[in-house]
Amino acid sequence: MEETILKATKRTDAPKTVRKAGFIPGVLNESDTTSTSVQFEISALNKIVSKHGPNAKMWIAIDNKKEFGFIKEIQRHPVEGKIIHISVQLVKMNQEIKMHIPISFHGHEELEKHILTLQVYKSEVEVIGKASFMPDSILADISKKELGDDVTSADFHFPKEIKILDKDDEIYAVVKAVKEVVEEVEEVAPAAAPVA
Repeated sequence: MEETILKATKRTDAPKTVRKAGFIPGVLNESDTTSTSVQFEISALNKIVSKHGPNAKMWIAIDNKKEFGFIKEIQRHPVEGKIIHISVQLVKMNQEIKMHIPISFHGHEELEKHILTLQVYKSEVEVIGKASFMPDSILADISKKELGDDVTSADFHFPKEIKILDKDDEIYAVVKAVKEVVEEVEEVAPAAAPVA
């Protein structure tokens, strides 16, 4: 497994001051009761989130040592969308953890050739397994799906060491005709307010 390393430094300043200095404030959670206030370099953190997603696993380099963890929560600016705070959960690599992993649907272009689209009902999967085996995302190949087909856990490709906690018959997405989806959107559109 490629090592992803993010450098952190302990902080004593308030989050607003840290952001003004060009860093992103955050916390390292070692347990439910122990946490350390830290700050991260903006570009390094953004690079990891963009490559590995909002649940990225990584090594945190702090105080001349490395600790393994994963991103637990990202807070973003409501208007600008940029990261303003991050929480990292520190774990042992062989520790069993529960996580919500995003689903990566591959094969949209094949559906589009047949004027089909994927309507996603649930974009992530709850799983349990050892931290070291947790993937950044779970792959679902939809390229051979036809009109009316569902996407279920049977379509997922992920390490055998990971167990899905969702219901066996959970439907994550359905293949629909493009026209059908457009009609559904029109039906739920709010009625125009009466003119006074």
